[in-house]
Amino acid sequence: MEFFHQVDIDWLGKKWYFLAFSLIFSVAGIISMAAHWAHPEGGRRSPVPLGVDFRGGTQIEVQFKQRPDIEQIRQATSASGIQDVSIVNYDIPSHNEVLISLPEQHQESTLDTGREQIKSALTNKFGAGAFEIRNVQVVGPTVGKQLEKQALMATLWSLLGMLVYLWFRFQLIYGVAAVIACFHDTLITIGAFALLDSFGIKGMEINLTVIAAVLTLVGYSMNDTIVVFDRIRENLRLSRRESLPDVVNRSINQTLSRTVLTSGLTFLTVLSLFVYGGPVLRGFSFALVVGILIGTYSSIAIAAPMLVAYQEWRAGSSKAAALPAAKRAKV
Repeated sequence: MEFFHQVDIDWLGKKWYFLAFSLIFSVAGIISMAAHWAHPEGGRRSPVPLGVDFRGGTQIEVQFKQRPDIEQIRQATSASGIQDVSIVNYDIPSHNEVLISLPEQHQESTLDTGREQIKSALTNKFGAGAFEIRNVQVVGPTVGKQLEKQALMATLWSLLGMLVYLWFRFQLIYGVAAVIACFHDTLITIGAFALLDSFGIKGMEINLTVIAAVLTLVGYSMNDTIVVFDRIRENLRLSRRESLPDVVNRSINQTLSRTVLTSGLTFLTVLSLFVYGGPVLRGFSFALVVGILIGTYSSIAIAAPMLVAYQEWRAGSSKAAALPAAKRAKV
């Protein structure tokens, strides 16, 4: 099924606009992460706002008899001496539920006291029968640091594995271009969390579900990039006298219908999840929304132009100017 017919867009002619777009969002994310690092949250230095999974602490799910007032809950915790509390109101008003996150304590053995602290604070403010503690999750700081390290290694190993795969499937330059595009996607997606935090939008934290979303996006973006690369290689075999920029433009245009249909439908799905999924899945769905948009964009505007830039560099340095896609895949 073709969504577009006889498309003739000069994508490479717009490469400087794409570069400016990527630089703006990448630099904005990096500045936001640097600012977050300079002002540590709860005494912990981190370039992004971390959830309980990584920073350690206690998450308490509380259900009220009446619709809860976030500001009154915050006043109750402050009056009890509990600082740096994150309070999120669930999207379904009829459930009357809130999620209260407490920062890590100095000793792991004291983390279990979070339940009693919150129970005491809410009882003093609302009365014993006004609420019920439904669930408590505790993550120690040591476990949080281990999870943080493992999440980083999982992302790096996935990028390395894809680099090796594309090296053997195509050529090394293809793997390098695809991995740089994926790193670009990851940087902007993670930077978006720090950017929102810089604007005072709380509740968007990096946790294990967000890392799962990022790893999903790495594979999703890589798949889109491979589709474009495969079409470039096929067209190079059929049109050896055509210039590489023309081949790349034609290849992108030929796969544009497939890209719009698959990415568009996936985007609508994750957008619905973001709107209706509630605060528990908010970070996960937000990462997917941003990542799918950026991942689709990078396969066209970042990865493919890098092949042309590499070829121009080879020609300019008087090296062999064989087209990088002319190599046949090994079966």
